Amino acid sequence: MNTPDTNASPNILPAEWTLILRPKRNLLDVNLHELWQYRDLIMLFVKRDFVSKFKQTILGPLWFIIQPLLTTIMFTIIFGNIAGISTSGIPKMLFYMTGIVGWTYFSTCLNDTSQTFIKNASLFGKVYFPRLALPISIVISNLVSFIIQFIFLCFFLGWFMIKGADVCPTILVLWLPFLVFLMAALGLGFGIIISSLTTKYRDLSHLVAFGVSLWMYATPIIYPLSQIPDKYKIYVMLNPMTSVVETFKTALLGVGQIHYLQLLYSFCFSLVLLAIGVVTFNKVEKTFMDTV
Repeated sequence: MNTPDTNASPNILPAEWTLILRPKRNLLDVNLHELWQYRDLIMLFVKRDFVSKFKQTILGPLWFIIQPLLTTIMFTIIFGNIAGISTSGIPKMLFYMTGIVGWTYFSTCLNDTSQTFIKNASLFGKVYFPRLALPISIVISNLVSFIIQFIFLCFFLGWFMIKGADVCPTILVLWLPFLVFLMAALGLGFGIIISSLTTKYRDLSHLVAFGVSLWMYATPIIYPLSQIPDKYKIYVMLNPMTSVVETFKTALLGVGQIHYLQLLYSFCFSLVLLAIGVVTFNKVEKTFMDTV
C-alpha cells in the first residue's frame, strides 16, 4: 500500500483547475464571459438548429423563400383582393411580403425559445453548459433565416421598382440593425419567460403558437398604421412590435409613419423584458430538473 510522501516540498501546488463551477449568487448573475467561452458550443447549436429544420426535405433551404412567398400570395388574395384592405398605394404583394419577413423573425424567435426547457430536458440533465446558450443559439440561427429572406425581399423590391412602383428605400435603412435587435430582444425575452413558465404550466406551450398568430393581427402587417381609427390607435401603439414593423416597412418602401417616441418605448420595453426573462430563466434553471 502506497503512503503519502510526507517529505514532499510544501512549495509544490496542485495543478490549476481549468473549470470551476459555482452556484449563482443572485438571479441577475449572468456570466457573459462564460457565454463567450462557450461560443463554439453556441455555434454548434446554431448549426444543429439550421440543419435539423430541413433534414430529409426535398427543397431544403428553399423553404426559407417558399414559406414567406406562399404566405404573401395568400394574404394578397384574402386581404388584398377579397377583403379589399388598403395598402396605401403600395403593391399588395410587396406590402405584405415586407411585413411578413419582419414579423417572421420575431415570431420564430419567440416560438422556438419558448420550448427551450421542454425540448432540451435530456441534454440539461447530462452535461453542464450555460443554459442561456441554447436560446441565444436559436436567435442566431433564426437570424440566418432572416438574412436569406431579407435578401429575397430586396430582389422582390428591386423588381417592383423596375416595374415602376412608387416605392423607394429611405435613409432609415441604416436603422435596420437596430430594428432587427428589437425583434430579437422581444422574441428572446418573451420566449425565455414562457419557457420558464411551461416547466410547471405545460398548457402554455399549446397557447403560444395561437397567441402569436393573434398578435400578428394586432400588428400592422396586413394593414397600414394610417388606416387605424384614432380612437383605436393608442391600443395598437401599446404593442411594442407596432413601431418596429412600421419603421421596417417605411425604411424599405418609403411609405409609412415613424414614431420616434414609440421606438424608444419599444427599446425600453425590450430591455425590461429581457431583464425579467433572465431573472425568471435563472430562477427556474436551478430547480428545472426537479419539476420537469
